[in-house]
Amino acid sequence: MNLYRRLDAHLHEHSETGEPVPGTLSGARIFMIWLAANLVVTTMLTGTLFVPGVDYSTAALGILVGTLLGAVVLITIGSIGTRTGLATMALTRAPFGLRGSMLPVAANIIILMGWSWVQAMLAGITVDHLISTYTGAASNPILWSVICQTIVVALAIFGHQGIAKIEPWLAALILGLMGFVFYTAFSAFSPADFQNLPTDPALGLDGVVVLDIVIYTAISWTVLSADLNRFARSPRAGAVGAGLGYTASTTLAMLMGLTGISYFLARGQDAAEFDPTPFVDSFGTVVALVIFLSVMATNTMVVYGMTTSAVTSHTGRHLRLRFLPTALGLGLISIIGATWMALLDAFADFLALIGAFFIPVFAIMLVDYFIIRRASYGRDILKARDGAYWFSGGVNWAAIVVWVIGAAATYVLGYIWVPPAVGSAIPAFVLSAVLYLALSWNRRAKRADTGESLEASR
Repeated sequence: MNLYRRLDAHLHEHSETGEPVPGTLSGARIFMIWLAANLVVTTMLTGTLFVPGVDYSTAALGILVGTLLGAVVLITIGSIGTRTGLATMALTRAPFGLRGSMLPVAANIIILMGWSWVQAMLAGITVDHLISTYTGAASNPILWSVICQTIVVALAIFGHQGIAKIEPWLAALILGLMGFVFYTAFSAFSPADFQNLPTDPALGLDGVVVLDIVIYTAISWTVLSADLNRFARSPRAGAVGAGLGYTASTTLAMLMGLTGISYFLARGQDAAEFDPTPFVDSFGTVVALVIFLSVMATNTMVVYGMTTSAVTSHTGRHLRLRFLPTALGLGLISIIGATWMALLDAFADFLALIGAFFIPVFAIMLVDYFIIRRASYGRDILKARDGAYWFSGGVNWAAIVVWVIGAAATYVLGYIWVPPAVGSAIPAFVLSAVLYLALSWNRRAKRADTGESLEASR
């Protein structure tokens, strides 16, 4: 048996197939995986979007509050994965229907593909800038983006077991390197110096917009929450590990970006939003290593998440996709797409697109599981057709309608009229949850299904 067949058989044997998986990871291991996940260049550079639009303390408060609010959704969706053993997109089969779930699955793959491109490009730009600076070699960021993404795909094909082994080590190294950046910035300037930097109201930012952007970041990571937390040994281990890991990593990464751009402004440099090269110029090889390693850690999870979504989108012996060929196919697309550098200019709009797609999806999922189904999904969710989740021809049109309305509301509240004090993300989530609850109340289960439920077998 050749290497490909051995690896394919190994991954298939370890449940990368759409079936419920056993949870074995401790809360500490889940914590380290999530800690490494969002210590990433995209999250760091998101922190550079806020100053000088708002002052340092307003941005820092928005980062903290938005991260905590977003983490509530991430943790709760992840807990459904721990309880059922299913990945995030497999869980959409219950509220959207066995066929209707293909819509959020397709959206998820597209969004994650975009994430993989953005992160590979930023890694490629960083490595290219570093090498060109030190060696004088001709600049070729596209080549280095492709090389970085190729390494990511090689890591991702080893599935969740490879991720669980490498992420903690990368997290520890990245944290140490980030500490150096904070030390350098605060050795040169005090927090009061950063706070007193002049703001630019013409940029159109305020605390509410900052809050929305940070919540959108959490929503973008929630698509992977059940994918990873289904491997936790208990709901408590998954919730505590993911909650602490995500909150710590997001807060630190965004604060690093916020502090870095404040440091540049305090030194009289021009603000460089969403550009890693000033960080490399100011902090040297250390920050370049942070960016490169963070992309290796995070993009591995992104490619894994795309593959999991595709694999778990079909059930039944004759329809199920195998993990390895799916990972290689999607990985090839992610490598080719890493050459599309123009996407970096639309990152803020990309975050808003993620919010519009998935804020209503997660509101629907939470209401469906905890209220409509009373925290119990039956094994019919694993079928290819028929059963309790077939609805009308495999589609729950109530969920589809709420999704469309919720997505439209997210866009309107984010771009046309932003509600003061609360922004767009929270009202859109509440609206989607209330609408779905109203349309689905008549089929609310009178009791949890304890006979053939997935939870009973965990």
